[in-house]
Amino acid sequence: MTRTDREAETAHGLEAVLLDNREKLIRFLAARGAGDSAEDVFQELWFHIAGSPTGPVAHPLSYLFRAANNLMLDRHRSARAAETREQAWGENDLGRVQPSVERSLISREELARADAVISAQGERAAASFRYFRIEGMNQRDIAARLGVSLSTVEADLRKVYRALAALGGQADE
Repeated sequence: MTRTDREAETAHGLEAVLLDNREKLIRFLAARGAGDSAEDVFQELWFHIAGSPTGPVAHPLSYLFRAANNLMLDRHRSARAAETREQAWGENDLGRVQPSVERSLISREELARADAVISAQGERAAASFRYFRIEGMNQRDIAARLGVSLSTVEADLRKVYRALAALGGQADE
């Protein structure tokens, strides 16, 4: 008995229909453009179905195909928006001139001051800020990595943002 078979036995309702029709849905997703990532999209669909309370569904298989199609549309829209954004940023870079040596030095000094302000907020707050703003991690993952609560990460980020805002206020004076 495979893992999916065991999971299908313990699943109920819509999730059970999802698992029973796994291969059909994966073929459908591959045909809709998911290609090699059809399995990943299926897992995402499963995650949404398992995490969302749903009431009785009259036609569960049709519902699942519609949900899979909607996921594919969301992925397509997201990819298209990212492509447009990348293209716009690339076009903006073409017309950009090299900064002067003086501007480069000023920028490095400002960066060093900002880095010092961030570090002065404490190791955990600085790490939270860098994970969030530089590495793009979400706050829940940061909390798990640092072994703290989500509200602690939020407080640390607020602390760093306040310090950076104060630094920005000093630069304006």
